[in-house]
Amino acid sequence: MTATLDFTLPPGLSAREPAEARGLARDAVRMLVSRGELEPSHHRFCDLPDLLDPGDLVVVNNSATLPAAVRLDRLAVHFSTAAPDGTWLVELRQRTGTATEPYAGGEPGEWLPMPGRATLRLIARETPRLWRATLDRDVEPYLRAHGVPIRYSYVDRDWPIEAYQTVFATVPGSAEMPSAARPFSAELVTALVARGIGIAPITLHTGVASTEKDEPPYAERYEVPAATARLVGLALANGNRVVAAGTTVVRALETAADAPGHVTASSGWTRHVVTPETGVRAVTGLITGLHEPRSSHLLMLTAIAGAPALARAYDAALGAEYLWHEFGDTHLILKK
Repeated sequence: MTATLDFTLPPGLSAREPAEARGLARDAVRMLVSRGELEPSHHRFCDLPDLLDPGDLVVVNNSATLPAAVRLDRLAVHFSTAAPDGTWLVELRQRTGTATEPYAGGEPGEWLPMPGRATLRLIARETPRLWRATLDRDVEPYLRAHGVPIRYSYVDRDWPIEAYQTVFATVPGSAEMPSAARPFSAELVTALVARGIGIAPITLHTGVASTEKDEPPYAERYEVPAATARLVGLALANGNRVVAAGTTVVRALETAADAPGHVTASSGWTRHVVTPETGVRAVTGLITGLHEPRSSHLLMLTAIAGAPALARAYDAALGAEYLWHEFGDTHLILKK
């Protein structure tokens, strides 16, 4: 593996089903822990309270996952992100057996007949993969009636929407699960609070994942509440950690942080991309999954962990056969 983490992911290391289907509690998945120059260590996610200190703050994403995929005869439409004008960013994917792959077709102005006598109109391409489009009815109720959770080829079968919700999910809007928080259980949250570790929410609604490597993230809706901003400032002022439960949380907090790292209440759309060059100002730890080679998320992880530590961690994860993707194992990065 190189410092840029351009590695080969063996197909057998893709998690094909939720932990519960593998006979595990959600919080019993494996967790790799990285601490700077120390060698990575191996744990279970339920060990998290013992790996953090009283006064530390865990910031979570309370966005709930929508059943954002609507299947047609030959295509699937993945509803990604709602725009303020009522249009949506959508991805068209060609159905291939039990999976889908990117579909290059479509024309501006084209109408697609949808289940339930609905109609989707393509307006214009927003990115090489995503269309701006409009549905002739309210999208979220329509998805609850006709949609299924987005899944990719490494997941063998459909799972109910409950499998794609975290214990913090209260605000519907994500096309795909903010999966870093999936291993949290109610019991684990109780254990964290009992140890004096704070938990605070932000909201960031995720769009469809980038399946093309090197594609940067696009704008996403977010909100950092005033109470969360205050708790982040208090933790940092007291020398405690601010641990983001997911790359979505990092993106929201770093959008709301000024140059010295002071976080204020903020909401809207963020195009902020965390890289080693931009660095991180408010986040000193990260709970995340294991990411594909050369994905843009790895730039964020490098900004927090440093390239050598991240390379060691991924070597360790590959060697110990950790599981990748939203139903897989997890990785705790601590700067100290």
